Amino acid sequence: MEAKVSIDTARKKAELLAGGPVRIPKDLRLPFLPSRSTAGPGAGSTGIVFAFGNTRAKKAISRSSGEFELIDSRGGFAILRQGQPFLDEVELAPTLLHSPFEAFVNLDSECTMNCRFCASPRLERGATKQLTDDKVVSMILSASKREGFRSVALTSAVPVSPELTVKRMAAIVRRVREQLPDVPIGVEPYATKPDEVDMLRDAGADEIKLNMESFDRDIFEKACPKRDFDHILHAINHAGEVFGRNRVCSNIIYGLGETDENVLEGVRVLANMGAVATLRALRRNDYNVEELEAVFGELPPVTPSRMLKLAIDQKAILEEHGLSTLEFRTMCHRCLSCDIVPFWDV
Repeated sequence: MEAKVSIDTARKKAELLAGGPVRIPKDLRLPFLPSRSTAGPGAGSTGIVFAFGNTRAKKAISRSSGEFELIDSRGGFAILRQGQPFLDEVELAPTLLHSPFEAFVNLDSECTMNCRFCASPRLERGATKQLTDDKVVSMILSASKREGFRSVALTSAVPVSPELTVKRMAAIVRRVREQLPDVPIGVEPYATKPDEVDMLRDAGADEIKLNMESFDRDIFEKACPKRDFDHILHAINHAGEVFGRNRVCSNIIYGLGETDENVLEGVRVLANMGAVATLRALRRNDYNVEELEAVFGELPPVTPSRMLKLAIDQKAILEEHGLSTLEFRTMCHRCLSCDIVPFWDV
């Protein structure tokens, strides 16, 4: 299947994702407020989604410095890289809540799991504004009335226990489903038990993301010291049975010292369960770099060429199993903004 963007656009998206911040001119008034993420690769940073060539990339922005620079261009925008032309015909894509077209809410950033790469629990206390269930539902219903709204997604850190977090998420899903009966809902919990997966499906979730993070067991144990590799894998397998094919996805983070062969073996294992990997290049920032280096030492940055190669190889594996990122209606495969997405970008 042909990708939806050109090879050149995919390459430039990879370079943009792998590179530094985008400098915004001090006198440029943005048409909407930028997004300040409390979860995901951009947690802790203020960013904008840039749309170009039929794809999108979410980047941290700065008013003072950056590897890239946004400029006015023929009534629109363009991006320079170190002063040289890089991308023409760039648009600024508004986010509803965290993502374009999607009300994607992080219920809590405080976490007991201590995953080394995750910036969320290292943000200032109360980064998620201590959201109550009522407030979350109100935010989602408000977003549902805005132009471009298409779907809902919920994620959360684990402030007390996985069980309590899943129960809370399920309760919110149930309330949202009652108010928005036809809207796709995705959930991204840390769930390790089949009955937790069942609870979210029964509440009304359509898609689920259960993150393996790494298929290298040694790296997994260092990166996620309080998670259980086998329990997560079992939950994904059960989710494939409960939610169905092309309704289950899972992050595999690369850039922690694993091999490409290990990453792709993870893609195959997930595909055999009917699940689609979300291959995510490690993002280092002020919140996680000290922790990462203490555990893993100095890690070389992920290159754009590695991003593209892994996505191309993943696409071939998914095709062999009759799976596609294009079937997803919520979360990361729909957002497009943080990763090179097979079938879309390559």
